[in-house]
Amino acid sequence: MTIRVKVIARSAKTELAGELPDGTLKVKVAAPPEKGKANQELCRFLAAHYGIPKNGVSIVSGHTAALKRVKLKLIAEN
Repeated sequence: MTIRVKVIARSAKTELAGELPDGTLKVKVAAPPEKGKANQELCRFLAAHYGIPKNGVSIVSGHTAALKRVKLKLIAEN
C-alpha cells in the first residue's frame, strides 16, 4: 500500500496532524530535516501507527521534500 504524506519537521512532538482534502496525511515530526533525521522519524512513527515493523515502511519519493510517497508493507489477514 502506498500513501502520500506531508511532513512538517521541527515540531514540538511527533504526531499525526490530520488529513489534507486530497487524502494526503499530515504528520508533524520533532526531528530536523537534516541528514535524513526527519525521514527516519517519519518511518518510525508510521511503523508504530500502523503496527508494522520499521523495515515495512519505505519512502518511495520525496526524500528531500515535504511531500512524500511512502510504501507500507501491511500484513495480510487470513
